[in-house]
Amino acid sequence: MTDARFAVPDDRAPREMKRLREAIDRVDEVLVRLLNQRARYAIEIGQLKGQLHLPIYSPDREKEVLSNAERWSEGPLAAAAVRRLFERIIDESRRVEREASAEERQESSWSS
Repeated sequence: MTDARFAVPDDRAPREMKRLREAIDRVDEVLVRLLNQRARYAIEIGQLKGQLHLPIYSPDREKEVLSNAERWSEGPLAAAAVRRLFERIIDESRRVEREASAEERQESSWSS
C-alpha cells in the first residue's frame, strides 16, 4: 500500500530515488566514520583493561549500552532491530578491545 505523503509522479520517481540513495550514501559515510571512532575508543579501553588486568567481557556495561540504544531509538527501526545492530557493534568492539588488551599485556610483561 502506498502512503500518499510520499507519492511522486512516475516521471520524477527515478530522480527522487537517486536523490534518496545519495542521501543514504552520505548517512552511511557518517556511520562508518562514527563506527571507526567508536572502535578507536574501544581500543583505548582495551589497552587500559590490559594494563589493569581487567576482563574484556563486561556484561553489565553491555546491558547498559543495549538498553541505551533501545531507549534512544525513536523509530522507524524497532527497538529489537536497534538492539541486534548494537549487539554486532559490541561484538566487534569486544574483538578490538581483546586485541589491544593482549598487546598491552604483552608489552607490560616485557617491561617488567
